Amino acid sequence: RAAEKLVGPGPGGSLPLLRLCMQERHSSGRLVGALVRVTMFSLKPTKPTFKSYLLPPQIEDKISPEIKIKKLEAVLLPGEIVVNEVNFVRKCIATDTSQYDLWGKLVCTNFKISFITDDPMPLQKFHYRNLLLGEHDVPLTCIEQIVVVNDTKRKQKILFSNQKLKFNPTELIIYCKDFRIVRFRFDEAGPESAKKVCLALAHYSQPTDLQLLFAFEYVGKSYHNPADKINGIDPGGGGGENSKTPLFETYSDWDREIKRTGASEWRVCSVNEGYMISTCLPEYFVVPSSLADLDLKQYSHSFIGRRMPLWCWNHSNGSALVRMANIKDMLQQRKIDQRICNAVMRSHPQRSDVHKSDLDKSLPNIQEIQAAFSKLKHLCVNEPFEETEEKWLSLLESTRWLEYIRMFLRHSAELVYMLDVKHLSVILQEEEGRDLSCIVASLIQVMQDPYFRTVTGFQSLIQKEWVMAGHPFLDRCNHLKRSDKESPLFVLFLDSVWQLLEQYPTAFQFTETYLAVLGDSTRISLFGTFLFNSPHQRVKQSTEFAIGKNIQLGDEKGLRFPSVWDWSLQFTTKDRALFNNPLYIGKSIPCAQNGSVKYFKRAKNYSSTLRGVPPSLKNGIINEQEFFPRRNSLILKLKPDFIQQTENQLNSMEQYFREWFSKPVNLHGVILPRFYSTDIKLWKLYYLRWLPEAQISSGGFITVFHRISLLVDEIELLNRSLRQYRSNPPELEQSRMYFRAKGLNDTSVSPQFLSSSFPFSPVGNLCRRSILGTPLSKFLSGAKIWLSTETLANED
Repeated sequence: RAAEKLVGPGPGGSLPLLRLCMQERHSSGRLVGALVRVTMFSLKPTKPTFKSYLLPPQIEDKISPEIKIKKLEAVLLPGEIVVNEVNFVRKCIATDTSQYDLWGKLVCTNFKISFITDDPMPLQKFHYRNLLLGEHDVPLTCIEQIVVVNDTKRKQKILFSNQKLKFNPTELIIYCKDFRIVRFRFDEAGPESAKKVCLALAHYSQPTDLQLLFAFEYVGKSYHNPADKINGIDPGGGGGENSKTPLFETYSDWDREIKRTGASEWRVCSVNEGYMISTCLPEYFVVPSSLADLDLKQYSHSFIGRRMPLWCWNHSNGSALVRMANIKDMLQQRKIDQRICNAVMRSHPQRSDVHKSDLDKSLPNIQEIQAAFSKLKHLCVNEPFEETEEKWLSLLESTRWLEYIRMFLRHSAELVYMLDVKHLSVILQEEEGRDLSCIVASLIQVMQDPYFRTVTGFQSLIQKEWVMAGHPFLDRCNHLKRSDKESPLFVLFLDSVWQLLEQYPTAFQFTETYLAVLGDSTRISLFGTFLFNSPHQRVKQSTEFAIGKNIQLGDEKGLRFPSVWDWSLQFTTKDRALFNNPLYIGKSIPCAQNGSVKYFKRAKNYSSTLRGVPPSLKNGIINEQEFFPRRNSLILKLKPDFIQQTENQLNSMEQYFREWFSKPVNLHGVILPRFYSTDIKLWKLYYLRWLPEAQISSGGFITVFHRISLLVDEIELLNRSLRQYRSNPPELEQSRMYFRAKGLNDTSVSPQFLSSSFPFSPVGNLCRRSILGTPLSKFLSGAKIWLSTETLANED
């Protein structure tokens, strides 16, 4: 009983235990020995008294990360296939430490390079997500150069298509066209798998043929499987937003634009229908009514590329904006030029003269623009920030990028003077009429027509003056890696528009986020908008692809590629609200008065001192008494060039600019840029968004944008509340703002995730140094990589 009380009953009850005790007692006569043996052979262990504060080893923890990484799969679009992949890859996040690195799988597809991980991104509180791309994805057409490094052998190589790699890479560095640098380490990955992924990435990011771009596979898949949709939208066509933007592919779109601008002496011409005359012109375009189709066919042979004069826009006073290529037939040049000018002059109601502007002589060429952009990229990305901080402004000036923007803005403003004041029609003449004229024609219309400062109008402007006018996006964006034709003309145009937006923030319906995202969309090989050199190339290449894939087109002219203007393909409704400018002042605002909705027009005279401009600076002019700086002031206010001149020295154009800047701005009329050197700024959100050292945490203009958005949302909330007195049922909440007020008199503080790069995040997108702390320049010269790849020896 004592034993049973100590150790408890045995498996068969107390009887077997008692028998065991009795046997031990008879044999030895000692009950203590029995108790000891019973305790030793008992099936119930003793209760441990030692308490350990260390966690027991878990063997499955060493296995689960491997299984978890191997099971990760990339999210694929219709027509997208995985080409190669490698496990246990480390993505470098910080510049000088590896503690924040992410582990995952690196996947190369025919559309993107994708890093897949279950680990959350450290140091990042916000991510502006593109629905087509993951958080760590880079489109293949956004890749500029691929560099592989072997630390142990101290070798590096720039990978091109169809090249051999004789060493196993330990590091992969991807230089992107949007100024990002993405780095991956293969310390724990299989060396052969890492090599195969690098070679596959070099091969698929540098296609040799246009039909190898992903957009063809994507659209071809949608024709074979019409049920396939991406983000709920038909991949082959447009969505609700796309239908609002005229694409100028039809006769009716051009006819509506003629009626909108009141160009009564111009007509829509269909002489190029089926691209019978020129392959770099649209099927339909606008010409003077006095020019017959027979004359156009006869004169077309004399123009370079057979690009006849194209109508762009009409002023309310009857002046027209026209663009055309140079005349190559020197014998007939004077005759044809006179005939075209007479036709344009007769289209003016006052029969005014024509002003011709030779853009090749007055503006930098595409090679000079490309060189300036390369220097800007080198300054913003490759140069160590701590070494360039003291001489940043002089280095920025030496790139000449801001100088070229100033030249385009000034030249466009001078032509606005000719159209608006002199009542002269303007002809933009360029060698092929497809590059510089796109920028100048678009800027002139943005300055003069408030319709083109709305989202729909701006998109229709790009369709009309860039896409349908035959700007060679394929060559200028370098989708096929033929660098001799590359030039960032579209980026220069967006930068110039941003300068106007910065100077007149209340005149534009869209924001700088919209402009930045639009620039990024040119590097996604999915949209037909920025993929081809001309509309004819789109029809020809897509028709050949359809025949090879046995796709029935029916009555369609080529495949229907997705349009970039269908923003629902890329962003949610919430994220698209960042495109809306809370400062924009529309023509009419709804007002609830006595229970009924009325509309009132806001006054058109507004101060231009909305974004921290000093009170003494009124529309670009500094008062004479305020020219000299205060004592001990560190900032010298530079006086504009035209103030240093006397009244007698000013010509009529400068006098016009002076008088215009001295008056309040009509936001629904002409806006002119302040194009002097002190007024042109660097577009920081676009060029410095991936640079951690340049970020201002909880600062930048986004903090002002946040407060204004809350104020506008409060006003809209109040208007909805007033209208609900008569409306039944109450209206659904449809706010235009990204930041929304929780209620009236909302005093909430700014979110912690706001920074000067918002909505973009530089975390993990720029690492200049090696993971081990060794500067990357020890292995390769970043400046030479982007400026001249021939100077880097391809070591094997």
